[in-house]
Amino acid sequence: MAKWILYHTDGCHLCEQAEQFITDVLNDNSELLLIDIMTDEQLIAEYQITIPVLKSEKGEKLYWPFTLHSVREFLAQAE
Repeated sequence: MAKWILYHTDGCHLCEQAEQFITDVLNDNSELLLIDIMTDEQLIAEYQITIPVLKSEKGEKLYWPFTLHSVREFLAQAE
């Protein structure tokens, strides 16, 4: 099962849009883990101005802005 991480924070409309793109594309064998960066000082420092960020289990990252098309390409390439 492929695991994906979406770094986000509550109340971020871009993060909500990114999550929708990702869930529209993910297949049934994939899992999306949502991590709110506000829960960890290191995550805040790393992602504060770049969220939303999609990360593959291999460590590859897709930074916002992205589109539904770029999410599809990223997921296909990283699997």
